[in-house]
Amino acid sequence: MKCDKYMGMDVHQAMTVVAVLDADGKVILETMVPTVAASIIRLVQSLSGPLRVTFEETTQAAWLYEVMRTYVTEVIVCDPRRNKLLGEGSKADKVDARKLADLLRTGMLRSVYHGHEATRNLKELVRAYETLSIDTLRTMVRIKAIFRGRGIPTPGRGVYQPKQRERWLEMLTEAGMHQRAAWLYEQLDQLRVLRRKAKQIMLSESRRHRAVGLLKTIPQLGPIRAAFIVATVDTPHRFRTKRQFWSYVGLAVVTHMSSEYEMKAGRVVRRRKPIATRGLNQNCNRRLKEVFIAAATGGSRHEPYGPFLEKLKQNGMRAEMARLTLARKIAAVALIV
Repeated sequence: MKCDKYMGMDVHQAMTVVAVLDADGKVILETMVPTVAASIIRLVQSLSGPLRVTFEETTQAAWLYEVMRTYVTEVIVCDPRRNKLLGEGSKADKVDARKLADLLRTGMLRSVYHGHEATRNLKELVRAYETLSIDTLRTMVRIKAIFRGRGIPTPGRGVYQPKQRERWLEMLTEAGMHQRAAWLYEQLDQLRVLRRKAKQIMLSESRRHRAVGLLKTIPQLGPIRAAFIVATVDTPHRFRTKRQFWSYVGLAVVTHMSSEYEMKAGRVVRRRKPIATRGLNQNCNRRLKEVFIAAATGGSRHEPYGPFLEKLKQNGMRAEMARLTLARKIAAVALIV
């Protein structure tokens, strides 16, 4: 509508650069405000008429979305990976804010979903558990790297066991390296304690969600994987079809096709040539991709998934494509449940 205004915000830790366009694309306001809720709300309230706002998905995006959504007509938190226009020409905060407002005005933005308050606690607990798990694995890799760097083989998990640490540390003759390894062992002990605690609290919170109990009825989806799915998906109504869900979790096959049509006998017909595939889509939720791929891999040798995979292989399907098909089936069932 002619009276609509479109606000693009380039959000930073201290200051936020704002550009406001009218329906014709004319700049009617450019300003800077502190990245503080009260200042941003005052700016929004000073503008009359329907106001649509956009900013990129950043560290402050979830907070800013909650601050603004009750004061404006629409808030779109956009995916920065798709905003190719921002990479053209000069790079500056005011330029980026103006381009964001223009992309919003022309309807060329793809929004990033921000969930309901009902799952907010579970989201934070899952993120905490996931971060601690990654930090634990990273510390274990660093410990092994120290010994490998001195030509000491470290087969298995014995190098991490508390009862064997003194023997392993005695192999490091340099004082600095010995101390570094000792600190990493201490860090590993602390991370393991925190990880166990985070896991218990996360599972306790997940039991409050009925969807977790339903997902656990699916083979290979235990309490942790079920909690990850509920915390990430939030609601299945985000996806109209299972194919949209496959794309979201990284199980969609990317195809490339060109020169599809030709003229034959004065008619346009489609060429009969195979579609070139380029693997699975990269723009996806990696947490859920790992959940469903791990579920398919773990269930490939057990009932009820083992016979299903064997039948696919007997029909001529490659092993990796059969695993992908199984992961898609598990994801589709999870979406339905």
